[in-house]
Amino acid sequence: MTDGLWRSERQGKVPHEFLESVVLANLGAKRRSVLVGPGHGLDNAVISLGGKKVLLVTSDPLSVIPSIGFRKSAWLSVHLLASDLTTGGVSPQFAVFDFNLPPEMDLPSVGVYIKAMGEECAKLGIAIAGGHTGRYPGSGYTFVGGGVMFSVSERGAYVTPAMAKSGDSVMITKGAAIGAAAILANSFPETIRRKAGAALHKKAKSRLRDCSTVKDATAAASVGLHEGVSSMHDATEGGVLGGAFELSSACGLPVIVNRECIHVPDEVLAVCEAFGLDPLTTTSEGTLVITCKPDAVGGLGAALAKEKIETYEIGRIGRRSEGRGLLVSSGGSKPKPQAPEPDGYWKAYSDAVARGLK
Repeated sequence: MTDGLWRSERQGKVPHEFLESVVLANLGAKRRSVLVGPGHGLDNAVISLGGKKVLLVTSDPLSVIPSIGFRKSAWLSVHLLASDLTTGGVSPQFAVFDFNLPPEMDLPSVGVYIKAMGEECAKLGIAIAGGHTGRYPGSGYTFVGGGVMFSVSERGAYVTPAMAKSGDSVMITKGAAIGAAAILANSFPETIRRKAGAALHKKAKSRLRDCSTVKDATAAASVGLHEGVSSMHDATEGGVLGGAFELSSACGLPVIVNRECIHVPDEVLAVCEAFGLDPLTTTSEGTLVITCKPDAVGGLGAALAKEKIETYEIGRIGRRSEGRGLLVSSGGSKPKPQAPEPDGYWKAYSDAVARGLK
C-alpha cells in the first residue's frame, strides 16, 4: 500500500491489509505461553499462567468527548474495555490506565474524569493495578491515552471468536449502530432535532447508556460456554457487518447473514440518515455478536430478556464448502460475498466538527 493510499484511507482502525502485512507480521519474540495472540476479530489475548490458570487481556484507547462531559466519557472508556474482556465469558478483574492528557484539560477536570473511572471500576469489581498520568503538548481530544484490562480464568472456561462452529446460530443484541447514533445525538443535538425531531433525538441521546456489552456478555455466558454459547464478539468499528466479517476471519468459516434480520431502531436509523451513514457498517458499541448452538437460542434470548436486552437472530455459521468470509443475503436472494466496507462514522464526526454543527 502506498503512503498516498494510506492517507486516503478512513480514520479509525487501520485497513485489514495493513494489519496483516505490518502489525501481525511484527509481534516480537515467540512464547509458547501465548495461547491466543493478536488476530483479526479477536478481542482478547490469552496467556497460560501454568497449570489450569490463564490470563485474558485486552486493550483500547481512553477517550474524553467534550460534548458528553467528563463523567460520561469516563463511563464509556471503562465500558469499552470491559465489553471486550467480557466477550471471553469472564468478568473483568484488573486494569492499568495510561493518561496522556491535553494540557488544556485543567486539573479539576482531570480529577472528575479519573474519579469517575475509579467509581465505575469499583462498581464492576475491577481493581486498578497501575498506570501513568500526565499532560503533554501534542495530546488532544478525543483520545487521551490507553487502557489494559485483564482477568485470571480457568483453562477451558472462556471463549474466543475463533471457537464458532459450523451450524451455530448468529445472534446480536440491541440492534445496529447503537454507538454511532448515541454519540452523534449527544454531540450534535440541534442538528438531530432539526432533521429527526425532538422525540427521536431524545431516544437516540439516551442510547449512550447502551454502549456497553458487559451485561449482554455476562447474561449470555450464564447459559453455558461451549455447549451453549460458542463465541462472542463486540461489534465496534465497522458495525454489525464488520463484526460478522471479523468473526469469519477469526473462526475461518463463512458467516451467512440476512440483512433484513438486522434490527435498526427507529431513532438510530434517523441519526444515521441525518449523517449519511449506513447503520449496518457504522460503529456499534453496545451491540454484541453471539454464536450459539441452535437449541440454545431460546435460552439465550430468555437470559438476556431478564436483563431487558433484546436479541435478534441474523444468520448462521456456514460450512467451509459454502465459501469464505462474510456472505450476505437480501430479499430472499442467494447469499453473496461482501467485503468489509469503510466505517463512515469518524469522517462524519470530524466533518461535523469542522463545519461547526451543533
